[in-house]
Amino acid sequence: MSASKRKGTAAERAVVDYLIANGFPYAERRALSGALDKGDVTGIPGVVIEVKNHAALDLAGWLNELMREMDNARAEYGTVVAKRRGHADPSQWYAIMPFEVWVAMLRALDE
Repeated sequence: MSASKRKGTAAERAVVDYLIANGFPYAERRALSGALDKGDVTGIPGVVIEVKNHAALDLAGWLNELMREMDNARAEYGTVVAKRRGHADPSQWYAIMPFEVWVAMLRALDE
């Protein structure tokens, strides 16, 4: 396994462990599902989570990827969780999503 792949896998595991410890017991790394990528973490219905562990941020590229994955998964919500340099604790990482997704989530919370 390449160093890049190991970094990504470790970040995905850290996100899954954090979600499980915070009330999402069914969170797990998603098995590869062929040509239709549906994100890195599954187990929360209607939600796509894409995990990134890169030195440089690529917000536009990551959000484009997230929106494709949400479409593939037919998910209403999604976020990119990007590892924050110098912070091993996933609670301190970035959660990035398009504003329209954030507003939809707020509307759902208000119901």
